[in-house]
Amino acid sequence: MSRFARSAAGRFAIGLTGLALAASLAACGNTKDGDKPAAGTSSAAADTTSVFPRTVTHDKGTTELKAKPQRIIALDNSLVEAVVLLERPLVGGIASYRNQKTFPDYLGAAVKDTKDIGPLDNPNLELIASLKPDLIVSATVRHDALYDKLKAIAPTVFVKTTGPIWKDNVKLLGQALGEEKKAADKLGAYEARAKKIGDAVNAKASNPTISVVRFVDGPTRLMAHSSFAGIVLKDAGLKRPDAQAKDTFAVEISEEQIGLADASYIFVTTYAGGADRKAKFEANPLWQRLKGVQDKHVTEVKDELWMTSVSVQGAHFILDDIAKTFGVDAAK
Repeated sequence: MSRFARSAAGRFAIGLTGLALAASLAACGNTKDGDKPAAGTSSAAADTTSVFPRTVTHDKGTTELKAKPQRIIALDNSLVEAVVLLERPLVGGIASYRNQKTFPDYLGAAVKDTKDIGPLDNPNLELIASLKPDLIVSATVRHDALYDKLKAIAPTVFVKTTGPIWKDNVKLLGQALGEEKKAADKLGAYEARAKKIGDAVNAKASNPTISVVRFVDGPTRLMAHSSFAGIVLKDAGLKRPDAQAKDTFAVEISEEQIGLADASYIFVTTYAGGADRKAKFEANPLWQRLKGVQDKHVTEVKDELWMTSVSVQGAHFILDDIAKTFGVDAAK
């Protein structure tokens, strides 16, 4: 090719680049300040129109957010963890919850300046107002009666509940916080890791059954598909014993029904007040006859992670315990 031809080709390429840049700038200029993504927009679409103001549809109606929230308050521990997951500033949250007295250690520096505005069943409205939030998030199951008072303080978004729809809650908070892509990425990474670990467990242990037993101050619970731990196990593709393979939260059993807790592997948690009941179960001859017990496949795990965290962070801890128990790669 002659020097002239090469020069002309170069000028032509530069011209195409300029046209592409101009088209890109024009497209950006066509986005108006008032444009809002529609409720339920997919994460991919929302990522290209992640602008404010926007209107968020939630369990109590709709809420307009004029700008990306910078001072957020979360009135449930799982929502606290969701805000931290999405790396947004949390000025206030529920730290004490059930038998938990402070924010979980694993949230680290993200909550070092976060005010505890609890207790959960009666959050301090005066303290909430003093923190000057620009977004309050909670759940209808928690604070339905407080919704009008909360929205008088700041724009408020409510999820319906905090248990079986925990992944949907992360997506909704992603929309409210302008972090749709991050929410999708975090959930996608968790689900991919769950599948990898589950596939490894099934391959190594020949599709074992997994039982989850929770001892509380009351009837002992076998955690089913709609519980937090049950959802993680389902995401991992791990089989549950028949008594727990149900689309419900839990099945309550007496000592006479201990046999329903059996599986190839048994994971046990103990909530406050459940230690005495756990001791009685373990002393019962029916417990000693369980295959999982006889094979020494019983693993004690932390109740606050497997039961009450209800978060992506907690789900990863459950996966850690499963990978360690079965001696498979943790897929981190």
